[in-house]
Amino acid sequence: MKGRRCSPVANYKPRVRDLTRINDAIRAENVRLIGPDGEQVGIKSRTEALDLAIKAGLDLVEIAPEADPPVCRILDYSKYKYELEQKAKQARKHQSTIVVKEIKLRPKIGYHDYMTKRGHVERFLKKKDKVKVTIMFRGREVVHPKKGEELLRRLAEDVVELGVIESQPNLDGRNMVMVLSPVK
Repeated sequence: MKGRRCSPVANYKPRVRDLTRINDAIRAENVRLIGPDGEQVGIKSRTEALDLAIKAGLDLVEIAPEADPPVCRILDYSKYKYELEQKAKQARKHQSTIVVKEIKLRPKIGYHDYMTKRGHVERFLKKKDKVKVTIMFRGREVVHPKKGEELLRRLAEDVVELGVIESQPNLDGRNMVMVLSPVK
């Protein structure tokens, strides 16, 4: 293929246009004005509000464009934008994502293999992850679903201090599934 070659940029983030109107971009004729100290100035014309902002050496920023009349505030726009970014960063920092880990067992599992799988479940629950425990039945093993259910209940009892049963064991085709979630 001939022509220009484009290489993907590793940290490309599309720019999000800031829709906040400031100074001359404000379209409303009259605005409800809030002063630089947070005090209510009242309803002023756009030009009068802009003159007050220029005298204070600050920007006129439209805070609530959907209000009637729109609410504008006299403040330092770059400082305002920085504070909004910091709030958004803090909000992202405090949110948590739920991860579901899966462990697969067989109904005829040996003791040591069971202990290893139980250790994995305990480790996942300590990390506050949910655990989906699946028992896979092969051939005629599906005729004895009670064995699988007993195994799942035994596992739930063994990790009762770390996790609780979120969804009870149920047979889904040739698999029996149970979900454990960490104790709050």
